[in-house]
Amino acid sequence: MRVGIIGAGWIAEKAAITLNGMTDCEAYAIGSRSLEKAEAFARKWNMPKAYGSYAEVINDPAVDIIYVATPHSHHYDVTRHALLEGKPCLVEKAFMANYRQAKDIIDLAYERKVFIAEAIWTRYQPCVGIVRQLIAEGIIGTPRLITATLAYPMMKKERIFRPDLCGGALLDVGVYALNFVRMFTDAPVATLDGHCVKSDKGMDLTNTMTMVLEDGIVANLQSSAMCVGDNTGVIAGSEANIVIDNINNPQTITVYKRDRVLVDQISVPQQITGYEYQFSACRQALIDGLLEPREMPHQETLYVMQLMDDLRAKWGVRYPMD
Repeated sequence: MRVGIIGAGWIAEKAAITLNGMTDCEAYAIGSRSLEKAEAFARKWNMPKAYGSYAEVINDPAVDIIYVATPHSHHYDVTRHALLEGKPCLVEKAFMANYRQAKDIIDLAYERKVFIAEAIWTRYQPCVGIVRQLIAEGIIGTPRLITATLAYPMMKKERIFRPDLCGGALLDVGVYALNFVRMFTDAPVATLDGHCVKSDKGMDLTNTMTMVLEDGIVANLQSSAMCVGDNTGVIAGSEANIVIDNINNPQTITVYKRDRVLVDQISVPQQITGYEYQFSACRQALIDGLLEPREMPHQETLYVMQLMDDLRAKWGVRYPMD
């Protein structure tokens, strides 16, 4: 599968590293608004094609799928263009700026019968299946409480503070905490609350989110662009708990009984970067003629987008495209 990458930032570099380590996927083309930057990127990562516009990547007939790696604020226009040209897309999280954009794009994909997926890489990783199996086996009893934190110091990243680039912690890292809950229970949210500390321009910099689910699980989540978090996730049950060492790229899954008695510890399989699973899932979905990956259905993308809209409404965090 030949991948055309749109956007030449650090996340695009991580994708290129990953694709260069895969045998069934190729980092084929890079598109940037600067041809010079695109050519430098292509040389660095040994990519055959470099383009000085996004449109040229989309229109390259050799490109099998577009990986949208621009800031959140640009996802809608780039993805819509690609879909109108019939190009499958893997769109970096957060999928769009808001639910309205996400629904419009997914509706367009179905109308045009073109594959589209959200690149929330944790949803595709082996950890998901391992933890689901542990829960299904009853090892922790009845799940009652989920906690998750994801926080990185991103004060030097200008986009975090800019409303026009959909700044703030929620769309950048909070989205992982919300998806952490959704990976292990599909119970609807009964109540949603949260608080945040905002920047001078109104972007959420540190936040807390609390959900009570209809199955009785309570979820307490935090995300921040201002500090170093422990980034762990815990699923606590009536008999034991499961601790995931890093909700942003799980490596170790540990089960403890009461008084922190160790029951089991599982390491995930060796990986390139962890991004490979989402590319492999897209490749298989395209082979199977699907319009969405099995690992991250469109309804899940839309559900999380709505939760983030609801949280931003509570906090008074707005983007120009709202």
